[in-house]
Amino acid sequence: MSASLAETVPFGIYIHWPFCLSKCPYCDFNSHVSNSVDHVRWRKALRAELAAGAQRHPGRTVGSIFFGGGTPSLMDPETAGALIADIKTFWNVTDDIEITLEANPGTVEIDRFSAFAANGINRVSIGIQALNDRDLKFLGRVHSAKEALRALDVATTVFDRFSFDLIYARPDHDPKAWRKELREGLDIANGHISLYQLTIEPGTQFYTLHQRGDLVVPDEDLATELYEITQEETSAAGYGCYEVSNHARPGQESRHNLVYWRYGDYLGIGPGAHGREAVIQPDGSTVPMAVRRHRAPDIWLDRVEKHGHGTQEETVLESRERLLEMVMMGLRLNEAIPVSRFDRIIGKGPRDVLDSERLETLIVSGDLVCDSGGLRATQQGRNRLNGVLAYLFDHSA
Repeated sequence: MSASLAETVPFGIYIHWPFCLSKCPYCDFNSHVSNSVDHVRWRKALRAELAAGAQRHPGRTVGSIFFGGGTPSLMDPETAGALIADIKTFWNVTDDIEITLEANPGTVEIDRFSAFAANGINRVSIGIQALNDRDLKFLGRVHSAKEALRALDVATTVFDRFSFDLIYARPDHDPKAWRKELREGLDIANGHISLYQLTIEPGTQFYTLHQRGDLVVPDEDLATELYEITQEETSAAGYGCYEVSNHARPGQESRHNLVYWRYGDYLGIGPGAHGREAVIQPDGSTVPMAVRRHRAPDIWLDRVEKHGHGTQEETVLESRERLLEMVMMGLRLNEAIPVSRFDRIIGKGPRDVLDSERLETLIVSGDLVCDSGGLRATQQGRNRLNGVLAYLFDHSA
């Protein structure tokens, strides 16, 4: 990926569907269990907020649309189709626009893949998480391993591109078992796979169990071994680790997520959605804004029906905040944050805006590289990125 390509960052659209069949015990996303959803009402509200966003961003070219959640494969396919049609009315779109739907491998949803494809979805991201029933039960998933494999089989026939997730570093996770499971997954994969280490997030059921001592995750040594197996097996299968937890064959990277990691602009609609928007001012200038929608579905829905949007907060992003976000996101990738991006976002190069002594310390330690190509993290640096960022930004300009 060249620096010039990295700076060609099309506008992204994120659409949040907040509803799930059940709440997974590890999940801290804005998802809610509901037995009754008025799909017509929700379709109208999402379209209204999208229209409000279009008024703020005329003339952009959209390169990716991502339906996330929650479980957006539970929405009516016609809702996705209406939103995609609206986007193509409001903006120009790239010829190869990527339109992704997150999906769970429940039977009802699998049968609807063709309907989503007919309504414009051209890529799915499937939440498999494990390929054996014991661990699926532990993770609170409502599908079986058999249903997971069927979902992947159907995705292969319906979509040219798909991805799926697996979670490792589960309690008592045996390295040999993980290697076998990962190889099975890679045999099925079609260009992209996301592999996440289980993390215990505050506010989740797993967090409560962990605090009580009823849930024990692998120690650092075992977690490291599982991570190394992950890198070995994906590399052997031709899947490069292009981002900390994401692996792809060349050209199969998630274009929408690259908008985030390359610090492009994106519009977020739906409950709890976030956006990073360059908002055009009356004088023609743009102001970088962080936008956040109301999290609670009922509150968001009420606000949209009353005001045309469910925005809870808009914040102007100051230079230091933009620098932190750009570096925090960009160092997750196996490519450099190009100097041209620093110039575009901050107006100065990396050595002009980062603390020189701390930057040099991280270069000498082998965690970062800063040269004419820009700033990038080495594999070592990505492995301990949180610590690298904490140190780098303690006293940066």
